Amino acid sequence: MSASLSTHVLDTGAGRPAAGVRVELFRGDELVAAGETNEDGRIPRLHGELERGGYRLVFHPPSPFFRRVELELELDEDSHYHVPLLVSPYSCASYRGS
Repeated sequence: MSASLSTHVLDTGAGRPAAGVRVELFRGDELVAAGETNEDGRIPRLHGELERGGYRLVFHPPSPFFRRVELELELDEDSHYHVPLLVSPYSCASYRGS
């Protein structure tokens, strides 16, 4: 078994999904996967076969202040992980979704 990962980006300042946002997934210094959000602000399956362990999820959001938002994740079970980013011009938040 393995874990899978999806994400989406919501531009809460504009009140809509953020399309065309680059998202990268690293394990250590190795780039494991990358993509851009679709018109709904989603990447439905950034990666589908991840081993347990530590990863870095890097967003390049549409913000005049945040050039890059990086989250460190620990995938500790064979499950699906959904990690959204909510971003506005001067704030951001994330959570583990379903």
